[in-house]
Amino acid sequence: MASLNYLYGEPLSQGDFKQTAEDFVVEEILDIEFTGEGEHVCLQIIKRGENTAFLAKQIAKFAGVAPRDVSYAGLKDRHGVCTQWFSVPVPIKKHIDFSQLNSDSMVVIKQVRHNRKLKTGCHRGNRFVITLRNVTNHLDVLSRINAVRQGVPNYFAEQRFGHDGHNLTMAERLFNGEHIRDKKLRGIVISAARSHIFNQIVSKRVKEHGLAKTWHREVFLLSGSNAFFEDDLNDDVVERLNQGDILLSAPLVGKGEKGLTEVEKSWLEEHTSWHQGLAELGLKNERRSLRVIPKSLSVKTIDSQTLQLSFDLPKGCYATSVLRELIKHKDVSLRDNQESGEQ
Repeated sequence: MASLNYLYGEPLSQGDFKQTAEDFVVEEILDIEFTGEGEHVCLQIIKRGENTAFLAKQIAKFAGVAPRDVSYAGLKDRHGVCTQWFSVPVPIKKHIDFSQLNSDSMVVIKQVRHNRKLKTGCHRGNRFVITLRNVTNHLDVLSRINAVRQGVPNYFAEQRFGHDGHNLTMAERLFNGEHIRDKKLRGIVISAARSHIFNQIVSKRVKEHGLAKTWHREVFLLSGSNAFFEDDLNDDVVERLNQGDILLSAPLVGKGEKGLTEVEKSWLEEHTSWHQGLAELGLKNERRSLRVIPKSLSVKTIDSQTLQLSFDLPKGCYATSVLRELIKHKDVSLRDNQESGEQ
């Protein structure tokens, strides 16, 4: 991430991120009207210092079902206070009081029946409240707020690539012929490789063109959809971009050249081996929004060295992509884990 280009220039200020769990608060935004009946129980849970997969196993054990039967909209950070939804199958005539799972690290705040399980990605987005401590130049952070409100590069964040970029090391070995037996790990590695190439393409565009300028021919992404189309710049396209009906995008590469502009094809030449490797795995070309706009972005000065940020992001977008345009933030939780021997 350190090598990726900044849209608004490199920040002058530094600060600590995730000094405590309460410094990183996330609330999942789930726009689903529950039926109140059905063979699935949906649980809204506040977790602290636990990862999503671990809680899913705890729920499964308590309900007497297999871990794979417990679903959730998305993964949430371990090092924070996060509110998210899970679903678990429970026969209609059976009642389980999931509040018995309450502990110092998790609290069930709501349980409601629904006629179907939650699927990955069914949430609309996430709401963040982030406290930054030991800020060295809070005025520089404040001076960047209005610019960042216009949007930042939609980079994939560090956690996508594993500790010290280990997932990318595994990707290189995969494309060199090494077999990864674990299907879940293999999927993570493949996703990391695509995300890395995406970041590099976006970074190159940021450096050469910024994010405001529209090329004469673009591949546009339909807002709220995975569908995309290529078109020349025209009055209709300009108006649709203005209305937010369509978005500028960058490639998540796969097989073939569908959905790639000529400029992107030239930029991908330095990633030929990985691009070919992804294509041989049968992945299709997809697109991801080039820019992410933090909705309702606000800042509160706690004191001269402490700032609190609040904003909403669409699903699949990372809070650290917003933070990096505001401040050089150090994730203190990673340092603390290394000191304690935690992996």
